Amino acid sequence: MRICRFLWEGRARAGGVVGGNVILLASAAGVASGRLRLRGIEDLFGLPDERIGEIEEGLVRLMNAGLGLGVLDEEAGVVRIVEELAGDGGESAPLLPPVAPIRNIVCIGKNYRAHVNEVAGTAIGRDTPEAPVVFTKATTAVIGPGGTIPAHRDVTRELDYEGEIAVILGRGGRRIPVESAWDHVFGLTLINDVTARDLQRRHRQFFLGKSLDGAAPLGPVIVHRSALPPVEEITLTTAVNGERRQEGRLSDLIFDVPTLIATLSAGMTLLPGDIIATGTPAGVGGGFDPPRFLAPGDVVEVASPAIGRLVNRVGGDG
Repeated sequence: MRICRFLWEGRARAGGVVGGNVILLASAAGVASGRLRLRGIEDLFGLPDERIGEIEEGLVRLMNAGLGLGVLDEEAGVVRIVEELAGDGGESAPLLPPVAPIRNIVCIGKNYRAHVNEVAGTAIGRDTPEAPVVFTKATTAVIGPGGTIPAHRDVTRELDYEGEIAVILGRGGRRIPVESAWDHVFGLTLINDVTARDLQRRHRQFFLGKSLDGAAPLGPVIVHRSALPPVEEITLTTAVNGERRQEGRLSDLIFDVPTLIATLSAGMTLLPGDIIATGTPAGVGGGFDPPRFLAPGDVVEVASPAIGRLVNRVGGDG
């Protein structure tokens, strides 16, 4: 199941995506077995796979009956509402981050070997880590697909992109074993871990350089783990103005998803809805000689055939 959030008629709505068509999730749950009531995506966390399957069947039934709300437009970051339903709500409903972060996003640094090599000698450091490098991004950095990434020219001249695959937890816990870690995953989405490299160097830590407003585009959808291909088939690319800069596979991670979940939960309770950004492949702007940082007007696209396309433009000087 593919799930999105969008703003329509002044309210945040949750939708299921079937063949590019968006159907209200609450409607699909209403026709599912057991008449499950859903207010938002968060109500899906912790549900067994069979209930997720029932809701997905409801989505398909509604789509086949012609009861879709609109069509997902990932490039524009909107849901195109069908004409007969547009009304006062408008013809385009902007996509929101597919999940509202409940606390800081947990991020993993230096988790692709090629990226470790390209940042040797920078503020990030040169050695392959023996344990996951963990930092966080503030929730105020999160924006949705199609949202504008502020250039922040008053505080940085080295704004960089980092395309990543993000894990959304559906079940929390502490001391989660590696063997059962995937059972705690709700699904995957995409994130652009936008970073001010000069702030990283100046402050000698990651938080400030990672947490500028608008520095965490997230989306466009969450793909439930039951709908994901095998890990070795999940790929990731990042392009700037149509030029591919990054390419990687989830199976290339130094520390895989189960290891990350087990490590993070060893002494800290993870919560349903927690977001874990798994790391970025080689090809970041700061890794080029000379560096190729983002500039106002640049369009960044993080994409995965298994998940979708997250497209955001860099704004002006603000």
